[in-house]
Amino acid sequence: MDFDLSEEQRLLKDSVDGLLAGSYDFDQRKKYAKENGGWSKTVWNKLAEQGLLGLPFSEADGGFGAGAVETALVMESLGKALVLEPYLATVVLGGGFLRHGGSAEQKAAHIPSIIDGSKTLAFAQLEKNSRYDLADVTTTAKKKGAGWVIDGEKFVVLHGETADTLIVSARTKGSQRDRSGIGAFLVPAKAKGVTVKGYPTQDGMRAADIRFEGVEVGADAAIGDPENGLPLIERVVDEARIAMCAEAVGAMDESLKSTVEYLKTRKQFGVAIGQFQTLQHRAADMFVALEQARSMSIFATMASDFEDAKERSKAVAAAKVQIGKSLKFVGQQAIQLHGGVGMTMELKIGHYFKRLTMIESTFGDTDYHLRRVSEAGNLV
Repeated sequence: MDFDLSEEQRLLKDSVDGLLAGSYDFDQRKKYAKENGGWSKTVWNKLAEQGLLGLPFSEADGGFGAGAVETALVMESLGKALVLEPYLATVVLGGGFLRHGGSAEQKAAHIPSIIDGSKTLAFAQLEKNSRYDLADVTTTAKKKGAGWVIDGEKFVVLHGETADTLIVSARTKGSQRDRSGIGAFLVPAKAKGVTVKGYPTQDGMRAADIRFEGVEVGADAAIGDPENGLPLIERVVDEARIAMCAEAVGAMDESLKSTVEYLKTRKQFGVAIGQFQTLQHRAADMFVALEQARSMSIFATMASDFEDAKERSKAVAAAKVQIGKSLKFVGQQAIQLHGGVGMTMELKIGHYFKRLTMIESTFGDTDYHLRRVSEAGNLV
């Protein structure tokens, strides 16, 4: 198969890399992290101006109708720059729910505001004991007239602190782990009964714990079927996993480049430490791990178009396994080859490893996805 990028895809990649090269060096990132919400509204507007926030949406909805490859290219560039802005939360997750399950009215109400950068979204899914099980939902959505009343609590909602609209998984019927009886609901972040507690995560981003107490929403809040929303949730989360795989490749790529540059410039015993064969071998092993991850990321990106949900899920799980193994190896080697300075907050290499660690544990860690692959009958 031909894995070369098309001319349009190369232009997209170059434009994103060029934008971030001029506005997102490591010192600028530290400044952005101190802004309200932990990210830069100015950079977000620049992403909107270049059309990146509208990339995956259909032309009928005001977007560009791009596919998973284009999203992966953007995410890889964001990973290289350690971007803090809520692209994953808003465009991939929030936008994914609207693209795949939203009504015409819901799309018209939210997508234009996403595209122009005036609205951000967040997916509130994780609960206290749910771990990585998307079907483990105790937050409830009960009928009240034509609308719904939502009660429950969600944790580690990525960019939930600054989101304008929350997409909340909630149970409409059944018991805690039933696969049926789960819906996804659009909830205004400032609705009465919503309490948000924001905090920083280890990778420099921000998340929030969110409580819903008697939150009333209209009948138009449900995205798709409120009693059979799990397949939609699983599809959107798979797309988020694919996007994070690409982001991880970008972060690993930059980690390797930074490490090789350090080996060429750091001197010991009067020579650059990169001349020592043992360290050359370790850098070569990092490169192999990176290329394995890149190949599996491409495979996962291709799998996003699989109509068979089980086949798509298996492919994404396998990719997440390899990404998890590679990022751990590349991250640890990068820190060790930098020596003591690799552990400091002042050097960016440690921040790459922190972000990679968070990617590994988001929507299922390596062990979780290895179990999924094993249960599917594949070997990794």
